[in-house]
Amino acid sequence: MGRRLLIGLTGGIASGKSTVAQRFMDLGVPVIDADVAAREVVAPGKPGLQQVIDRFGSRVVAENGELDRRALREIVFSDPDARRDLEAILHPLIRGEMDRSAAVAVGPYIVMAIPLLIEGGSRDRVDRILVVDVDEAVQLQRVMARDHCSAEQAQAILASQAPRSARLAAADDVLPNGGTVTELRQAVDALHQQYLRLAAAGHPDGD
Repeated sequence: MGRRLLIGLTGGIASGKSTVAQRFMDLGVPVIDADVAAREVVAPGKPGLQQVIDRFGSRVVAENGELDRRALREIVFSDPDARRDLEAILHPLIRGEMDRSAAVAVGPYIVMAIPLLIEGGSRDRVDRILVVDVDEAVQLQRVMARDHCSAEQAQAILASQAPRSARLAAADDVLPNGGTVTELRQAVDALHQQYLRLAAAGHPDGD
């Protein structure tokens, strides 16, 4: 049997990715989360943290020795060069951490939750891209409610991500999330059956 089926889960901010990921986990599917890996590689004592400090200085370290994410965000948000430097440090480390987790995960297929999958050019890492899709007006409302920010701030966050059209163009599978949580979970259940069939058939792309 060849390499297991890898599903890349992505979607814009506040689209419902976490709900979808949790449902896959409820179904017994290993979910490897890029956000979790990103925290792991800069944990105190990890080489990733030292590389970030070497580039940005001690101002990005909190009193408890952990990475001060807010301070780092403030630096890179307004400085494209700094942001590229940070990505150059972290992306290979995150990818390696996720690959190691995938290698020991148990299951017929694996979900790789990568929020910036489209933006980061990670298409080659997965067999299929699953996009959680929601209308941008709904996204704005959810971001404002969740983060207690203004419409302008929410719009700026959306603008920093790939446009909805780009995500949909890259998608092999789409989960619309304009209804209830129950409906979204039921849609995941249906996809789960499809992925089990693809994994069993050994044809990740469905050909």
